[in-house]
Amino acid sequence: MKRNFPVPRRVRSHAGGFSVVELMVSVVIGLLALMFATRMITGGEKTKQAALGGSDAMQNGMLAMFSITGDVAQSGFGLNDPLLAGCDTTMADKGGDGYHLAPSKRGTVTITPLSPVIIESNGEKPDVISLYSGASVTGTPSVRLRMPFTGGTSVAIAGEPYGFADNDVIVIAPEQAGTKCSLVQLSEKPLPGAPNPVLRFESGGGRRFNSGAAVNNFPLQSRVFNIGPAKNLTFHTWSVKDGFLQLSATDLAGSEKAGSTVADNIVSIKAQYGFDTRTEAKFLPQDGIKVNVWSSTMIDADGNGEAGSPVDFQRIAAVRVAVVARSKAPERPEPGQACAATPNQIEVFKTKQSDDTYTSVKLDVAVVGDTTGWKCYRYRTFETIVPVRNSAWRPTAWDK
Repeated sequence: MKRNFPVPRRVRSHAGGFSVVELMVSVVIGLLALMFATRMITGGEKTKQAALGGSDAMQNGMLAMFSITGDVAQSGFGLNDPLLAGCDTTMADKGGDGYHLAPSKRGTVTITPLSPVIIESNGEKPDVISLYSGASVTGTPSVRLRMPFTGGTSVAIAGEPYGFADNDVIVIAPEQAGTKCSLVQLSEKPLPGAPNPVLRFESGGGRRFNSGAAVNNFPLQSRVFNIGPAKNLTFHTWSVKDGFLQLSATDLAGSEKAGSTVADNIVSIKAQYGFDTRTEAKFLPQDGIKVNVWSSTMIDADGNGEAGSPVDFQRIAAVRVAVVARSKAPERPEPGQACAATPNQIEVFKTKQSDDTYTSVKLDVAVVGDTTGWKCYRYRTFETIVPVRNSAWRPTAWDK
């Protein structure tokens, strides 16, 4: 018997792939993933840039602060005798083409005093801070004049010049106020045991401080102080120029006039004097000095009616220093918006110290020639207070 088997129907194949809807969904998901990835990368890059910029600012700011405060700590060494501190001094380094003493005001007159610190305050702009220190390892030897000095290249002295040597820097200072001091350099070692000893400061021989124009006349009641070898004299001036911390120094060859760069991306340095304004009866440096008033400029600290008198300089007990460093690269603002990395003006010296009086200072941190704008950068501010210890460790004034 013949059996009939059913013939299977031919299966129709369907074409493989995505539909238009599926394709559009995939494109949208891909674009969203790409957008999120781009934002993550951009955000990560901004965070990295901010972190690196903060690190640069931290390192540069700490270097600047360490350098300046190190000078403050030793300032006034060898210059703290009451006859020297605050004395209006003439000096000609390299015939006037080298280092220049910083100017200051005495009343309405501009002077160039010897002082542990001299601050040239520039309001919201960076200050110029000068810090002076002698270099004598034997203290500050001194001798009296044997006769008045009325010119020339030598002074007659009344005693044996122990500790005086060739190329030492000396300062001639009157024992009575009102006459300027003079800073020159010995041109030969005094002869020991000479019956009529003299100190010579002739020009030539590479003696940078002997131009002849810096010597005043002095009465018999005057003294000669030895502040150490010329090569070790540390007269330093710190300033900021175009975002760089600059140092002009007597002991750094080539920097005496134009200055040398110490750190970059430093946009401001500020300083304030810390004065001891107690009455004369209570002002006893041998018992310690204290700060009553902070000021960016010289004041009448001793109450004699004249700001910037010699005694005012002798009442500087401490220095307040601020350094502002900025990030190396600016931060890009959001599209269509202004920079807001630093929205507000930077202000320093806002903290009150014990019972003293103080004034905060707002800063202009814009760098000349930088068209980006100061708000596009991040900043780090460093502040500290350094006691001027040599102001207290002063010798007793000579009897008049």
